[in-house]
Amino acid sequence: MKEQIAACCKTLKLSQNIADNFESIEAENRHEFLLKILQNEVEYRKAKKIERLIKQAKFYTIKTFEGYSFNEIKIPSALSIEDLKTGSFIEKNENLILYGAAGTGKSHLATAIGLEVCRQRKSVLFFRTATLVNQLSKAKEEGKLDKLFKKIEKADLIICDEWGYIPLDREGSQLLFQIISDCYEKKSLIITTNLEFSKWANIFYDEQMTAALIDRLVHHSHLLVFPGDSHRIKNSLMKGAQNSL
Repeated sequence: MKEQIAACCKTLKLSQNIADNFESIEAENRHEFLLKILQNEVEYRKAKKIERLIKQAKFYTIKTFEGYSFNEIKIPSALSIEDLKTGSFIEKNENLILYGAAGTGKSHLATAIGLEVCRQRKSVLFFRTATLVNQLSKAKEEGKLDKLFKKIEKADLIICDEWGYIPLDREGSQLLFQIISDCYEKKSLIITTNLEFSKWANIFYDEQMTAALIDRLVHHSHLLVFPGDSHRIKNSLMKGAQNSL
């Protein structure tokens, strides 16, 4: 029987999950049995899609909200912690700019939000900014830029981590500017950076392009400031050794 059900599932493009679990389903009649089979298939497909979206996002590490503290973050009044935890700002194509020193929890928060968005079965792409620029430059060189642009266009949320950590060349700056322009009022961005806006010109070299980029970003953005000290340094195993030097 199991082999026959598995064959039917394959023909109908249903999951093997039905054949694997039909014997464990309890029901009072065949109608309830059919309903539970279909509900099980729906939940299985949801879970597999979430798994696929998390994999496609390419998070560097998986970080959640569990144990995360918002105490040291300055959050604008127009945004609540619940908005961050649910990713509701994405519905309005709003952006988040997470500003503060290295190690203050910016990447952790960006990843946790991205993970929650994936769990809502929405598409996320996570990039370290320098890596994104390298991918854009390589795609242009290989004649595959349109393909990469289409991939980015399909995402509901783009996360650019470590924005401004490495200066960009002119071509890289122009390609990144194009990404930001294409996302404007169409999808949400999260940017983590340790540079204030006045120093962004040092990344892009072109003051006019920098001004235009900032104008697009801040129009629908919330600025979250991380004023604390680096969590990594505070919790470093070398802290005791450093204090003894």
